[in-house]
Amino acid sequence: MTATEDRLDPTERNRRYWDGAGAAAHGPLARDQWAATEPRWGLWATPESELRLLPDDLEGTRVVELGCGTAYVSAWLARRGARPVGVDISAEQLATARAMQEEFGQEFPLVRASAEEVPYEDGAFDLAISEFGASLWCDPYRWIPEAARLLVPGGRLVFGRYSPLFALCARPAGPAATELRRDLFGMRRLDRGDRVEFVLPHGDMLRLLRSSGFEVLDLIEIRAPRPAHRDYGEVTADWAQRWPSEEIWVARRHA
Repeated sequence: MTATEDRLDPTERNRRYWDGAGAAAHGPLARDQWAATEPRWGLWATPESELRLLPDDLEGTRVVELGCGTAYVSAWLARRGARPVGVDISAEQLATARAMQEEFGQEFPLVRASAEEVPYEDGAFDLAISEFGASLWCDPYRWIPEAARLLVPGGRLVFGRYSPLFALCARPAGPAATELRRDLFGMRRLDRGDRVEFVLPHGDMLRLLRSSGFEVLDLIEIRAPRPAHRDYGEVTADWAQRWPSEEIWVARRHA
């Protein structure tokens, strides 16, 4: 990381990452994700039939995907009758999303914007969702209040992110350690050099959701299956079979 990059706002640093190395690394996965017959969430491809994150009836549901990347989650939702809008700050990720729309014959709005400032009116959506999008790459003290603004009273927020335990054990390079490597108190983000990942401790996240007008309905800590389909550079399946590397929050905006 250069000195100039170090001075960049985290949002701008992350945009540059997803317009460059991030897009190059994740773009080839888009076709497989768009082609999935059942939603599979997170690092360990946990099936929707196990987690039951989505309403049984999505017909006509207005959905905003915050930090949509290649928009495969929006594609899953559109097939079930929802009316999704994908929002992402990366032009390269959205270009891949548009290519996938053409290839798979789907059409829904894709908006280039930060999930911290979405160009839609208050109460425009029934469901806000983020799978390792805004939930990891945007400042939670900005994107969660923005999600609350975008939702109707009673609307739901579903987001997946790294777990605080993973963040405590994460290394600068290589897979997560089996011992704690940083302090929990005061933890807010992981600086990866070319990008910044935001991970709040559970107590801070709970208080933020409540102060933003949400009631927490569920917190699901994900365990990697046995056998897992792969390891990742930042975490192995063996690690994630002992401790949760990721988690999913479900919240409802107060009426």
